[in-house]
Amino acid sequence: MSNTITREIKGHVFFIGLNRPDKKNAFNLEMLRELSQAIGEYEENPELRAAVIFAHGEVFTAGLDLMDVAPAMGGAGILPEGAYDPVGIHGKRCSKPIICAVQGLCLTLGIELMLAADIVVIGDNARLAQIEIKRGIFPFGGANMRWVAASGWGNAMRYLLTGDELDAQTAYRIGMAQELVPVDQVLAKATEIAETIAAQAPLGVAATLKNARLAQEKGFEAATAELVPEIKRLMKTEDAREGVMSFMQRRPAEFKGR
Repeated sequence: MSNTITREIKGHVFFIGLNRPDKKNAFNLEMLRELSQAIGEYEENPELRAAVIFAHGEVFTAGLDLMDVAPAMGGAGILPEGAYDPVGIHGKRCSKPIICAVQGLCLTLGIELMLAADIVVIGDNARLAQIEIKRGIFPFGGANMRWVAASGWGNAMRYLLTGDELDAQTAYRIGMAQELVPVDQVLAKATEIAETIAAQAPLGVAATLKNARLAQEKGFEAATAELVPEIKRLMKTEDAREGVMSFMQRRPAEFKGR
């Protein structure tokens, strides 16, 4: 296995690092497929409860390494069939929470990784652009849909239709990121959030994500129909009993995911 993607486990948190800094962390096929594999490892490990995607070096990612990736777009495809897709559009989507820690340059696929994440922490030096419109194509990793959902129609179209660059402050103001911090605090803040999530009941976190995504994808009524069955299921779990007991005993809960 190469080192274009690094992996590190700390407690219940999985750290996934983009590690091609000499190429501005631009994704070639190997790096894309390795990120997919890392997400699959996270999804399938019951001990892991939150993940942070960050970048080694000063750049989050310059997007796709087109010289390497473009030939695959018209052939067998970028990811193997059944693989986990980092942006959740062209393959399986991870069901666990992912946090993106973004700093420096963030182009095209980098924005799509952000928009597909559940929470984004952005450094105050970040510069972003979705530049496909300048190349005669359009985003195919979910930016068209997710940017509108995050920022509203006008804010999304302002940048999708021009390819103009936006800074971290603008990205935060229009809802693309949930935390704006000095660049040297990006990973620390993302880690803090991930550890907080990892301390919650895993079944409750999974149910929250699932229901929220159902509402986003199929509408309020579809999500509402699942509320009562889901709460009945959760109330029978060991974690629900532990949550009540820890509250009554005024102590931190020790959730097991059962």
